[in-house]
Amino acid sequence: MKSTIKFKSAWVIALMGIALFACKEDFLRVNPVGALDENVLTTVGGAETLLIGAYSNIDGTSAAVTGWEGAGSNWVFGSIAGGDANKGSDAGDQPAINPIQSYNADAANPYFNAKWRILYDGISRANATLRVLPNIPDGDPNVINRIRGEATALRGHYHFEARRVFGRVPYLDEETTDFYVPNDREIWPDIEADLRFAYDNLPETMGEVGRINKWVAGAMLAKALMYQQKWTEAKPIVEAIIANGRKPNGVAFAMLPNYGDAFDADFGNAAESVFAWQYSVNDGSQGWNAGYGEVLNFTHGASAPVGCCGFHQPTHEFVNSFRVGADGLPLLDGSYNLPANQVRNDDGLASTDPFTPDAGLLDPRIDHTMGRRGIPYLDWGIHVGRSWVRDQNYAGPFSPKKNGIRSDQVGTLTEVGNWTSGWTANNYQYIRFAEVLLWAAEIEIEVGSLDNARNYINQVRDRAKTGEWVTLPNGTPAANYRIEPYPAGHSAFSSQANARVAMRMERKLELGMEGHLFFDLVRWGIATETINAFITFESAIRTQLYAGPNFNANKEVYPIPLIQLDISRGTLTQNPGY
Repeated sequence: MKSTIKFKSAWVIALMGIALFACKEDFLRVNPVGALDENVLTTVGGAETLLIGAYSNIDGTSAAVTGWEGAGSNWVFGSIAGGDANKGSDAGDQPAINPIQSYNADAANPYFNAKWRILYDGISRANATLRVLPNIPDGDPNVINRIRGEATALRGHYHFEARRVFGRVPYLDEETTDFYVPNDREIWPDIEADLRFAYDNLPETMGEVGRINKWVAGAMLAKALMYQQKWTEAKPIVEAIIANGRKPNGVAFAMLPNYGDAFDADFGNAAESVFAWQYSVNDGSQGWNAGYGEVLNFTHGASAPVGCCGFHQPTHEFVNSFRVGADGLPLLDGSYNLPANQVRNDDGLASTDPFTPDAGLLDPRIDHTMGRRGIPYLDWGIHVGRSWVRDQNYAGPFSPKKNGIRSDQVGTLTEVGNWTSGWTANNYQYIRFAEVLLWAAEIEIEVGSLDNARNYINQVRDRAKTGEWVTLPNGTPAANYRIEPYPAGHSAFSSQANARVAMRMERKLELGMEGHLFFDLVRWGIATETINAFITFESAIRTQLYAGPNFNANKEVYPIPLIQLDISRGTLTQNPGY
């Protein structure tokens, strides 16, 4: 270390330094004080430490980089933009989300830069792990290869997220030294190569459930292949996951008996969880290891469960989607939005005003997905309506529920002493086994096996039928629930086009408000028509949220953040339309 320079002579030394080094390039290369050289970590233990650092960005939050703006659950970029949720809260809170919701955001929006930074910081951390591996002396080859597989999978994941959020983005690996990398080529081949390496090289069992093993890497690879419409390549991987896939602790993947359990913190690493962000509380991190990305997405009010902050509220269009016919099947023709079929709600009513919940037939998943007045909200009692909503006039009468916490979990599965108990240990389920079954259905539709697709979809529907429904205190169903599997010969599977509609609706109902819908609409090639139809319907009810049906193909990816364009010295090119 350099010796300390006394203050009284510092100005003399500074002037001498300028005179001696102003013309030398080395003058511009200053090693940061206190930075840890990667060479210090060229041990197995050091590599494991770097790897954990690479994992830590996966939830999209970091005390050094960003908070909920970059949340890995994509509740802003996937759900709000997809139409199954709106921003919620009130007009003045987190105003940067407003233009994203109305599809009018520009490149200066801070949410875009937050998302970019957390993803590329994750890529940097994964590459730092990979760089030290060749220099570790006498490391167990199996351990080294396992670390390499995990780090490569993480790099593939972060690039995957960057690709589907921002479109053309730069790809960086451990050999990248010039970080002014252009976004002038397609990086799907690089993402696929990273995830395939991990799938081919990672072990099946690893003890710790939060890690990426062979089967998790396979699910990530299958997802990337499906985004490229490589159905035949994804098919054997998805089938192998269904037949043989296991969590790193050896537990076989399976759907839980009850749909609601998939979102209960007590089951955060159960069989249905293929890959989840691992949240913990009261561990000395002041909440940064908890679900910080989703901390805003709870009921709001003095008497409300958790109590903050009323974001991520279900849209009317999404709520209506749970209407079913007398046969217990979805209304695939879109007639759920007709006035006679819309789900009755308490919009405009005070909590003291009389209200009777909807009496029509509904898919039971509706009340595991959202809070509605007159329906029990987990174990907190009956949802009272307006008093549990931040600003009902602004964002509507419904509440988020899937990341909720029961009253008997407060204090043990919530951070104690923080500004809200919404800092929870309720993991975000990035990939659930139910989604893997729906991938299989989608693949079968695209390769022409419609009856196989029906069977996969029915597995998901059967769980919702036979599992526990939300009940009133007297034990009776809280609403008029009905759900049935598709029978053989049903018209929904009479053609590929019809089967696509059925499968897409099933994803909407099963995976709603989990951050998927916008990206699904884009990859299916139906984003423009679907989103504009959604805006037309929703804006007639919530006029203040949308500027009109102005979505177009240029908005299928978000803009490259303005600050990233500025610091790239012209290397990065903006997406068309921004």
